[in-house]
Amino acid sequence: MSSGLSRERLARMHDVMSGHVTRGQVPGLVACVSRRGEVHIDAIGQKAVGDPAGSMQPDSLFRITSMTKPITAVATMILVEECKLRLDDPVDELLPELANRRVLKRLDGPLDDTVPARRSITVRDLLTFRMGFGLIMGDQSAYPVLRELKAQGLTSVGPPKPATLHTPDEWMRRFGTLPLMDQPGERWMYNTGSYVLGVLIARAARQPLETFFTERIFAPLGMKDTAFSVPPDKLDRLVTAYDSQADPATGALVVHDRVQDSQWSRPPVFPDGGAGLVSTASDYLAFGQMMLDKGKHGAKRILSRLSVEAMTTDQLTREQKSRSGFFPGYWDTRGWGFGVSIVTARDGVAAVPGRYGWDGGYGTSWSTDPAEGLVGVLMTQRTGFPAFSNVYLDFWTSAYQSIDD
Repeated sequence: MSSGLSRERLARMHDVMSGHVTRGQVPGLVACVSRRGEVHIDAIGQKAVGDPAGSMQPDSLFRITSMTKPITAVATMILVEECKLRLDDPVDELLPELANRRVLKRLDGPLDDTVPARRSITVRDLLTFRMGFGLIMGDQSAYPVLRELKAQGLTSVGPPKPATLHTPDEWMRRFGTLPLMDQPGERWMYNTGSYVLGVLIARAARQPLETFFTERIFAPLGMKDTAFSVPPDKLDRLVTAYDSQADPATGALVVHDRVQDSQWSRPPVFPDGGAGLVSTASDYLAFGQMMLDKGKHGAKRILSRLSVEAMTTDQLTREQKSRSGFFPGYWDTRGWGFGVSIVTARDGVAAVPGRYGWDGGYGTSWSTDPAEGLVGVLMTQRTGFPAFSNVYLDFWTSAYQSIDD
């Protein structure tokens, strides 16, 4: 059977992505496309600026940041299938810190101006980011609850900010002192639900989050390089991470996280289920392929087909989307399932309805497309939306134009 990928058009993708490296938008990248059993991996450029000896490799390690979220969602669904969690049960028993919530009367109001939550937070609320707490785009200093979040050392969970110094139990204790920003189930708010899910998974499984990830997902899928930190014998494969803004005086990229003293060079105090993992293109491809294969990896089954279908179905109502701020126009063509974004309307070459996945804030991207039988993974290491968005757009346009049937 033909792979359905044109070699001539894959060469075009190489030229397009090489152009981003040549123009200095990123020092290097790894682009990966898989279809019908054929895998195309293209490593371009360098792992760091000014290091010609450090060529990018197919097995280079990247901080995948928010691409951690789909893995956390899969881990949650494993526990749902084992009936250790239930989608619509309150999380109060395992997360007593979240019981008896109070909710702000006004988003910008004082912390003591609250009303009781109309109901408890559920596992489904955490998976769909409808728990009633999350990020606000724009000036966060205008909101007392977010100022207190920062004062408690809670906003530093996950890159691009430094990792929190709080253990999961202490993080939950502090978080539990804050009121919710909205009633549970009312609107989508990025991305606190994934942080809380990481704690919930560990408590439900009665083992550390990384142990559960490794035993139930990484080892069965052969994801040997995916973890919350990089051991010393692999540090030479970690790619340097850069800020979104270049030095205004020189135009040079500014280092955000160096390899030598990277926060990922040591195990974290708080294993971050929202943005804490490092991985490789081939490791994440295995995860994306498992999702394409409806939860199977060869003879091994990670999830049931029904769980994958539930994860990749838009869970948001029109009213919830109307109340949920994000990038302008985002909800016109997108929905949200369990830990993944879903394309709901065609608005471009790569926007195939039913395609699902998520991006990472350090310049990584993954999607699985059941209709086309395609999995794509892009790995770079430079922060920045929307300035960096053309690198993503060009990768996905190039991946889809390479389809040859």
